[in-house]
Amino acid sequence: MPALVPGAFFTLHPVESTCMPTAIQCRDLRKTYDGKIEAVRGLNLEIQTGECFGLLGPNGAGKTTTIEILEGLLEPTSGEVSILGHSWRENAREMREWLGISLQETRLSEKLSVRETVELFASFYREPRSSAEVLEQLQLTEKADAWVGKLSGGQRQRLAVATALVCNPKILFLDEPTTGLDPQSRRQLWDIVREFQRGGGTVLLTTHYMDEAERLCDRLAIVDHGQIIAEGSPSDLIERLGGHHVVEFSVSAITRGNYDGAALEAWRELPSVESVREDDGMLSLSVREPHLTIPALLDAVRRQGSDLQHLSTRQASLEDVFVRLTGRHLREE
Repeated sequence: MPALVPGAFFTLHPVESTCMPTAIQCRDLRKTYDGKIEAVRGLNLEIQTGECFGLLGPNGAGKTTTIEILEGLLEPTSGEVSILGHSWRENAREMREWLGISLQETRLSEKLSVRETVELFASFYREPRSSAEVLEQLQLTEKADAWVGKLSGGQRQRLAVATALVCNPKILFLDEPTTGLDPQSRRQLWDIVREFQRGGGTVLLTTHYMDEAERLCDRLAIVDHGQIIAEGSPSDLIERLGGHHVVEFSVSAITRGNYDGAALEAWRELPSVESVREDDGMLSLSVREPHLTIPALLDAVRRQGSDLQHLSTRQASLEDVFVRLTGRHLREE
């Protein structure tokens, strides 16, 4: 497949200030449904201009509600939202010109062509980019006259991103932008996101791909139960919350789900272990110094009279942080 085309496509509208304001800010954001269901609970967030910021969380964590409030699609119950220093209550019409929004399930008319779809979205804005330019950038030129209903899932996803970029936005909201894309196309879309940033644009990204969040995001926040439970750069979160290394092992005595809290806690007594979890019979230890942990682990297994069936070590990852904080893998939902 031909490559997506990153390049100097972005000519952003200048912000009306000599001092670049914070791109997105919210203070004590709350959203309650039916007077009792708290989807968002006092959330505070600040995203700087030119930053790629990731918002991660399991389903039902309040992530989608938060994003819809930031996008001006939903009224908060209380709290304040500022987009480039402006409030939705005071300046909604102009603010919509600044945002490009690509949803995971953007509903597009199947009876329009690809070109007509992008031109339709361009018509909503005063200073859009060239539709032909955007189609070339997302490698959709050859599909320009194809009906949307005939596109593959990956082609539809690229079209959704094209509709977000055609408005020449200052802030780009990307909801699962690489779902359905092959690995090469994913990385080429990452290049386009980086190019957008280099042009001064700000990106708010949600993704289920941990490697995507690690590579693209300058900072990220993990949301659960309507609150931010961790925030920082990917490397900082891994350093603080994931441990340097993960030791994974299984022994003959362990079968799925038969390890209670006390049994798990016993492994935490090993040298340099910071946290322990069990997943389908596999034990994972977050450790600082595996050269201290592994000899003690082998000795403990031997004293139990068990047989070691698997043992491996690896660098800690962002997914380890996520599981440790939420108790769930991002794709378990």
